[in-house]
Amino acid sequence: MTDRTTGRTTGRTTGRTRGRWSRRALLAAAGLAAWLGAGLGSATAADQVTVGALRFTSHAPSFIAYERGYFRDEGLEVELKFFQAAQPIAVAIASGDIDFGVTALTGGFYSLADKGAVKVVGGLYAEKPGVPGMAILASNQAWEAGLKSPADLKGRSWAMTQQGSSFHYVAGMIAERNGFALSDMSLKALQKVPSMIGAVKSGQVDAMAMVPHVAVPLENSGAARIIGWVRDLGPYLVTSIFTSTRNVEERREMVERFLRAYARGIEDYRAAFLDPEADQATVDGVIDVIHKHVYTDQPREKAAPSILAGAVHMNEGAALDVANIAEQLAWYQAQGLAPEGLAVEDFVDTGFVATTE
Repeated sequence: MTDRTTGRTTGRTTGRTRGRWSRRALLAAAGLAAWLGAGLGSATAADQVTVGALRFTSHAPSFIAYERGYFRDEGLEVELKFFQAAQPIAVAIASGDIDFGVTALTGGFYSLADKGAVKVVGGLYAEKPGVPGMAILASNQAWEAGLKSPADLKGRSWAMTQQGSSFHYVAGMIAERNGFALSDMSLKALQKVPSMIGAVKSGQVDAMAMVPHVAVPLENSGAARIIGWVRDLGPYLVTSIFTSTRNVEERREMVERFLRAYARGIEDYRAAFLDPEADQATVDGVIDVIHKHVYTDQPREKAAPSILAGAVHMNEGAALDVANIAEQLAWYQAQGLAPEGLAVEDFVDTGFVATTE
């Protein structure tokens, strides 16, 4: 308050002045708290995303993006949920139990696609000539009985997880390439990959296809024989990245962020396993990450050779091979395993990643 006679400010204030400044202080404090709260919320609130995967090295980009924080960099809080076969992943996507699947397209997937429930948004593991990939194995008993190559599979039994699985499709590729009917093979649906491995090791089933990080150790240990490679049968986009139609339509920006993070995981994988000039530190770093999710029951030193043997071709940037997806769909439709009226454009969204030639 100012003394009118001296012009000096005194230490006294009126009640009106105190009230005015108190209100201003409160408003300022409230504004600061709101600003801090908004900033804190944006820093901590991440989209919760669940990814379905298998404990295969062919799913390594999922593990890399997860462990190296690439998903977090995109504002995604990711949980990995593991399955033992591909078809249940598509069902989990459609039901909303998971957000993304990274696995093969199956008969179950196509049925859900026909209902408008799922969309392919990226590509991943592809069989390419000259690049390590899935092996075709024979049991020791079948080998001794003359099963020396895929051409000898006519009249033999074949292990797969389920009808309409990727293993079913590989059997069809073998039959077509070698000039016999798929019905000439006895197909055994064993539901889970471990059951397939056990059936071939014990000689209950003659043959199967298997990812290299499993196939090569099986042969090295004398448990089965590699008689061929899927890469020699023709192009095959083995695994795709897919999500729910709802995510594509209502959370498209989230899907874009997911794929950006995933592409970084692919880049690291390719740099370590597909670049012949890769240094040992780069290779070891990726092996360490994969070992957190694959062969976890083994010491790192024992697991490393099997993980390295599992190197497969990964499409750069999660590029989509739409032409091969169309070939797969046609085969499934010919077998009565996919709806006749389903078209590739019904379930493939090419707006997220590049497409291959």
